[in-house]
Amino acid sequence: MFDACTRTVVEALARTWRLSISGDDTVRALRDTGTRLAFAVWHSMLLVPLWHRRNEGITLLVSQHRDAQRLADAGNRWGYNVVRGSSTRGSVMGTKGMLRALRSGFDIATTPDGPRGPARIAKPGIAWAAAREGATVIPVGFGASSAWHLSSWDRFRIPKYRARVHLHYGDPLEFDANHADIVADTLNRALNEAENTAACNV
Repeated sequence: MFDACTRTVVEALARTWRLSISGDDTVRALRDTGTRLAFAVWHSMLLVPLWHRRNEGITLLVSQHRDAQRLADAGNRWGYNVVRGSSTRGSVMGTKGMLRALRSGFDIATTPDGPRGPARIAKPGIAWAAAREGATVIPVGFGASSAWHLSSWDRFRIPKYRARVHLHYGDPLEFDANHADIVADTLNRALNEAENTAACNV
């Protein structure tokens, strides 16, 4: 996924998508108030929001797994600051990277079920980091009229040529740093709701 050839194909493909978006007005309003944002998206849903928010200087958390280097390369090409590590609270490098980015005034983005699953089971790392630094979590999902599903652990989705694609930014979430370990269910529901809302608007 995301070697140089694949990136070129994905970029050409993405320019054909008939993209509609909801919830981005909330993102813009929060940014206007100086609120730092933590975008959360299921690993299988990463491609469309990654494309939409390119060149905004967002810090993207990418795992240290060998096959994640290509995602890191794509993130760099698309204007993301890349931090290597895991989204779990126990991963010192990933957690420190998210905290450092938020403290420096950058928004962050990660996949709470990455890097290797289980799919659609959120880990609390992004909620803990956001709560610690007073950031707001934005759940993200997309729906597509037609898409390929890769034979990966998460069934990674790639919308097809000229597919209708709807990207939805869900209701903002704020967590208490003292209780972020128990909010995985809240994040699970929010991410699934964002995906369902997007699917209903394709």
